[in-house]
Amino acid sequence: MDGLDEEIAETEDVATERDAVVSAVYEHAGTIARELALLKGGDYGQETFSTSKGDWTVKYEAGNLDYLRYSGKKGDIYVVSTKQPPAPDDLALAMEDYGAFVRAFNDHVASFEGILDDVPTDFPEVASTASVVEERDRLVRTIRETADAISAQLHRFNGTDYGAWKTTVSGKRWELKWEGDRASYLRVGGEGGVYLVSQYEPPSAPDVKRHAEGFRGFIEAFNEHVDELDANLSHVEL
Repeated sequence: MDGLDEEIAETEDVATERDAVVSAVYEHAGTIARELALLKGGDYGQETFSTSKGDWTVKYEAGNLDYLRYSGKKGDIYVVSTKQPPAPDDLALAMEDYGAFVRAFNDHVASFEGILDDVPTDFPEVASTASVVEERDRLVRTIRETADAISAQLHRFNGTDYGAWKTTVSGKRWELKWEGDRASYLRVGGEGGVYLVSQYEPPSAPDVKRHAEGFRGFIEAFNEHVDELDANLSHVEL
């Protein structure tokens, strides 16, 4: 049959040469990727460099080259990628502009030289927050001691080791949760609110200032609650 006796051309040599070029570009452009990561201060990103014939995009992840894409008249050519190597003719076309790409990168780096020369490093002295933190901690300790005292009363009256007491002060929801004679937390504003007392970090100084007056109202509400209980029990006859 016609054609069956024709010898089929082998592509191994072309593919091997193509792979060798891609490997060399990966090594060389990988250095560009690492330099970009250093320059931009991150391990992930991308940058595009323009030449007279097209655009080159370097994308890097964890400081390593992810892909190198050339966008010219023929469209996008992935010179280096994690998927498949380019066709030999596409690679040849892109490599005609590779030197211009490297020069564009070098010009980009050179544009930063001296950019920080006039940046002052004689900064104003940083104000200390020590006095604010000390006053915040003093107020939080006072709030904690009072919350613990209330917890002890609630523990005694309710006869349970765990519980919560809630009230509203000036339109804000206050909740005290106790464990034994100690406050587990004191929260203002419901879910997502401010924890004036907690097992974790202390509240901010602005939050303490904002809710200090409300805490007085919380104490008054608790005292009224106790007075009501006392009045109700005083009428019980056995």
